[in-house]
Amino acid sequence: MAPKAIIAPSILSADFAQLGADCARTMEQGADWLHVDIMDGHFVPNITFGAPVVAKIRKHVDKPAAGLGRGTFDCHMMIAEPKKWVKEFQKAGCDLYCFHYEAAFSSAAESPEARTDAKTNPKDLIRYIHGLGLLAGIALKPATGVEVLTELLESEDPKERPDMVLIMTVEPGFGGQKFMASELPKVQALRTKYPDLNIEVDGGLGPGTIDQAADAGANVIVAGSAVFGAKDPAEVISLLRTTVDSRSTGKL
Repeated sequence: MAPKAIIAPSILSADFAQLGADCARTMEQGADWLHVDIMDGHFVPNITFGAPVVAKIRKHVDKPAAGLGRGTFDCHMMIAEPKKWVKEFQKAGCDLYCFHYEAAFSSAAESPEARTDAKTNPKDLIRYIHGLGLLAGIALKPATGVEVLTELLESEDPKERPDMVLIMTVEPGFGGQKFMASELPKVQALRTKYPDLNIEVDGGLGPGTIDQAADAGANVIVAGSAVFGAKDPAEVISLLRTTVDSRSTGKL
């Protein structure tokens, strides 16, 4: 049985001319979290926005009352040096800092202006994020095998274990891509081995693909254009939630 459904619309598909209002409206329409895509033009070939924008939209959405609660800002850090930015995004109002495994063998510097030859690693980065009072997520690109997470998920120290795993179902960097069902075996493997783990899928999710993701065991659903571009976003959010929860309860 998977954990309950968490619907996290990606604000990359929101109206940037009225971003704060769009974020607030989406929460009113039934969203649990907001998925905040941060891209630096290095780790991925696209640039979105940084901590100042996150701080502005935070004023429009109440902070969660508890970990993983309603209003969580799920910051998906598609950046080359994730440790440098943890403190900045903490200050901005991030709740869950989700870095890419592939970028986690980079500078151990703790601020954008700092310089060091020392390198971090996924385990140390998760511990660092937790030490700053944030939840930690770890994301995998399609080319990365899920077995790289075993050491982290089975660490004896809970401070070294991620609170969520994100399986990308598109190549990170751009919205509106076609869903890659080829990545769902990773979700299935994780759900079988770690039944209580929060497993997020991101890329190409919507009414036409949610059944596949839910069947595989995903419970945290990122949907961008499927929600923000819908005639009735509340109806889409409800459909995504019902589909996921029906699998976790066995009521199809």
